[in-house]
Amino acid sequence: MTLEEPEKMTEGPEPATPVALDIPETCLVVLVGVSGSGKSTFARTHFAPTQVLSSDFCRGLVADDENDQAATGDAFEVLHYIAGKRLAAGRLTVVDATNVQSRARQPLVELARRHDVLPVAIVLDLPEQVCLARNSARPDRDFGAAVIRRQRSELRRSMKGLAREGFRRVHVLRSEAEVAAATISYTRLFTDLRHETGPFDVIGDVHGCRAELEGLLVKLGYELSRDDAGRPVGASHPEGRRVIYVGDLVDRGPDTPGVLRLAMGMVADGTAFAVRGNHEDKLVRALAGKKVTIGHGLAESLEQLGAQSAEFRAQATEFCDGLIAHYVLDGGRLVVAHAGLKEVYHGRASARVRSFALYGDTTGETDAYGLPVRYPWANEYRGKATVLYGHTPVPEPEWINNTLCLDTGCVFGGALTALRYPERELVSLPAARVYFEPARPLADQPPPTDSPGLSEAAPSVDVDPASAEALLAPLGPALPAAARPAGHRADDLLDITDVLGRRIVETRHGGRVQVQPENALAALEVMSRFAVDPRWLVYLPPTMSPPPTSSLPGYLEHPLEAFETYRADGVDDLLCEEKHMGSRAAVVVCRDQGVATARFGAGDGTTGAIVTRTGRPFFAPELTEQVLARLRAAATVAGLWEQLDAGWLVLDAEIMPWSAKATELISRQYAAAGAAARGALPAAVAALAATAERGIDVADLLAKTRDRLDNAVAFTHAYRRYCWPVDGLDGLKIAPFQLLAAGPASGAGATQVDHPHSWQLALADRLVAADPELVVTTRRYAVRASDPASVAAAVTWWEDLTDPRAGGEGMVVKPAAGLARGSRGLALPGIKVRGREYLRIIYGPDYTRPENLDRLRVRGLGRKRSLAFREFALGLEALERAAAGEPLWRVHECVFAILALESEAVDPRL
Repeated sequence: MTLEEPEKMTEGPEPATPVALDIPETCLVVLVGVSGSGKSTFARTHFAPTQVLSSDFCRGLVADDENDQAATGDAFEVLHYIAGKRLAAGRLTVVDATNVQSRARQPLVELARRHDVLPVAIVLDLPEQVCLARNSARPDRDFGAAVIRRQRSELRRSMKGLAREGFRRVHVLRSEAEVAAATISYTRLFTDLRHETGPFDVIGDVHGCRAELEGLLVKLGYELSRDDAGRPVGASHPEGRRVIYVGDLVDRGPDTPGVLRLAMGMVADGTAFAVRGNHEDKLVRALAGKKVTIGHGLAESLEQLGAQSAEFRAQATEFCDGLIAHYVLDGGRLVVAHAGLKEVYHGRASARVRSFALYGDTTGETDAYGLPVRYPWANEYRGKATVLYGHTPVPEPEWINNTLCLDTGCVFGGALTALRYPERELVSLPAARVYFEPARPLADQPPPTDSPGLSEAAPSVDVDPASAEALLAPLGPALPAAARPAGHRADDLLDITDVLGRRIVETRHGGRVQVQPENALAALEVMSRFAVDPRWLVYLPPTMSPPPTSSLPGYLEHPLEAFETYRADGVDDLLCEEKHMGSRAAVVVCRDQGVATARFGAGDGTTGAIVTRTGRPFFAPELTEQVLARLRAAATVAGLWEQLDAGWLVLDAEIMPWSAKATELISRQYAAAGAAARGALPAAVAALAATAERGIDVADLLAKTRDRLDNAVAFTHAYRRYCWPVDGLDGLKIAPFQLLAAGPASGAGATQVDHPHSWQLALADRLVAADPELVVTTRRYAVRASDPASVAAAVTWWEDLTDPRAGGEGMVVKPAAGLARGSRGLALPGIKVRGREYLRIIYGPDYTRPENLDRLRVRGLGRKRSLAFREFALGLEALERAAAGEPLWRVHECVFAILALESEAVDPRL
């Protein structure tokens, strides 16, 4: 018996014998029994209150009277609606009603089918006298014995047909003792292999090509085992890797029995899994003697199997018949199905899920070769799980929205292909020859149909679809086929439905991050009008939180609060890094043009990008390439390409001077304010001094005005320190402080953020040594938060760094380990502690006056700290998705969310 087939009706055991009622973890449980049989008590005993939907309770909801039979129709409408919402979310749902009539049960069976879960019936068939006695003891049940007898008669007449109605499991309890002894046992669906985490080697359609299968297994590192006749009957990998076959092991090829013998042995040994293909499905029916059309290579399999022993044919039939239509593995991150599987079907069980997994979906049309046109479900896929499949041969495997077809037509003279998971590395072995002539040549396989894309607007936001399409159009044109990066397609770009409305982005390090509709609209304009070419947009630097407000006289921010924040969170080893006064940037640099084209699809001569915190290009294209050329050369001299075995790098950096990007802001805001103060205040001081000489008491006002003049001069000095002339590369400085990710030209890369910051800065120092004119070092100081002497020394270092004569902006305090976990989860990645003089630029020349400091100390940091953490989690998620080679839309989902969060109402001075 499998969970995909109806189970025979099980009768209860002897009284008082414990019995476990097996039900799937996700299903629709229908309690069946006459009034007084104890269904509600049974539901309360065995299920959580939120899992149980009672018809009586729903009557009360709509009529304020649980016994108002006139409200039954409305009550069941409510019940079915709530049940549908729970089942859509994959939640176990229990319906507590009499359900003794087939017409009452049928809508529930249909509801389960609609949501692709299994309907389960638990029947409480208690003796009539027990039910009558219970109802007579309840004053709210004033109907007579005739009602109970009628319900019981209806139950008895229909009970034997429960399996035919569609219930996949039926449990019957016939006495009070059986009900009392019953327990609920939850079982996984056979499709549920989430506990199997790999690594795996997923192999495409074999179709009887035994020699190619053996060769590919050897190429993948497997060691074959053979029987006494020298036939391969198993394979194992020294590193514990396992194979997953995507189905269609049989038909067309020269040795279907040999392929089955090897696959069956591996599955039996636990070194392989296999899903059912449409060819196995048809072969089983043919071997069972059912009427099938002998075509598409089935004749070859039947002839080859006919030459085998009856015992082997029986084993092969049992093996193929026992294959499951799809598997969900690695915590839900991997799905394998022969023809692919839409996200809504993952982990579900129904006839249509099985049909889709085996045959896919068609448009109802036929092509020029008379073959059905497959519906391009992968173009619309937006699921988190990687979906690997076969079924429809392709000349070359190509990633489409986190899905990959591995059928490269081995039996048609193509190749047998495997994907190494989670590495996402493709390994292929060419076919020795053409074994079977395809109805449609491999070269004529149709490309995936374009996604509907931008024609659809999210219903939750009032945005004209045409306007939304125009906004998203600048995100980038479709790349020509030759220029598309490995693992990406033109339809990788964000769809309008991916960004509008209320969004929730799942991140590995920060959980679920929510984006509100109004913030999404603000980000949409930035992304569509100003963003850098989206192929390079793999990361945006997050905002950073300041420390809790200092209570020390004259200070708004001080290192002591930052150290204490980490110490209280259980993070002791810290590193203080110099905070350069420039503009934050993410730098993507490729080793050469070939890498830029292969990995990022850059066919326009660009070799990388330098991106601001809002996704805009930092420099004009010509200057960008000049800067990248210098950084590329520095990485070569420093030996980073070889050390990291990388063709591309993503760096987090500060670009100086501040005036290189903020010239207009400085001239219009800071310089204007400083000039006005320095022009007006000296005259005011002179006038007040003259007034004082005449004997008028203006001492307080004169002192205050002189103080304001001193502050204005200090304000001017503060911003001027970070401004100097730049002409092209002359005067430009870059301070890299973290290597975010690195990877090869093709295949998966890796994030580097988990390295200690000392390791990160050592790499940066090598770039400084390679090009000291462009690259500047980041000074640093190690501190232990629990050591008062160490803390005191670090405070002194910060005071020296931010002294007006030194001109330093401040420092960033970080956990010494790259990603550190504190007592409350992932620790803050950094806390900025800005210098006393630098804060004049932020809060104004007179912020240090006592009355102003007292007012500024009342500043809410909770929202800023939350924003910093959420943006940090999104940035890491974007990096991990980009490094793993996931579709661009998956990366941009996170980047877009960071931009959206930037429009939240948070004090920009923090």
